[in-house]
Amino acid sequence: MGRQYSELSDKHQAFIGEQKIFFVGTAVDSGQVNVSPKGGDSLRVIDPTTIAWMNLTGSGNESASHVIQNPRMTLMFCAFEGPPVILRAYGTARVLHRADAEWERLSSLFPPSPAARQIFVLDINLVQSSCGMSVPYYDYKADREDLDKWSQRQGPDGIEKYWVTRNQRSIDGFETEIIERAGLDKDPG
Repeated sequence: MGRQYSELSDKHQAFIGEQKIFFVGTAVDSGQVNVSPKGGDSLRVIDPTTIAWMNLTGSGNESASHVIQNPRMTLMFCAFEGPPVILRAYGTARVLHRADAEWERLSSLFPPSPAARQIFVLDINLVQSSCGMSVPYYDYKADREDLDKWSQRQGPDGIEKYWVTRNQRSIDGFETEIIERAGLDKDPG
C-alpha cells in the first residue's frame, strides 16, 4: 500500500539520486495529458520540498505549455533494480526561461548543454511511495548521446531557430512562451 509524506525524506532523496530516468506528468483542462520520460544529469533535489529539472530541447514542448495554464505537475521515479519502489512527487511547478531572473543560479546546477531549453521548479505538496512490485527489472547501459550530438551540430543559432519553428506551441496549440521568455526574435531568418 502507498504511504504519503509532506516532503522528501533523506531516504527518498537518496533513491531519487540513484535513478537514471524519471517521468513528468502534466495536464490542462482540455487537450492531451502529457507524460514524458527524462534522463541524463537533468534533475536536482533543492531541498525536501523543491525539485528542479532541466528541460532539454525536444520535438514537443508540452510541459511548458501545460504549466503556464495549470501548474500541477507530478514527477515519478521507479526502481528498475533492487527492492521494488515507486516514488511520486506531486506539486505546483513553474517554468523558467533564459531571460528569467532565476535562470543563471539554477542553470549552474546542471552540466552546460546547448539544448538547455527551460528549467522547471516543482514545489512539492505531497510525496507518495508505493511498492512497485509489478515494475520489471531493467538494466541501465548508458545515457544516449543522440540529443547532445544533434545539439552540437545545430549550435546555439540552430537550437533557437528550432525553438521558433517547432517549440512555440503544444500539440493542442497552447502557447509555450519560449520565444518571449528566452528573449528571442520570432523571425528565425
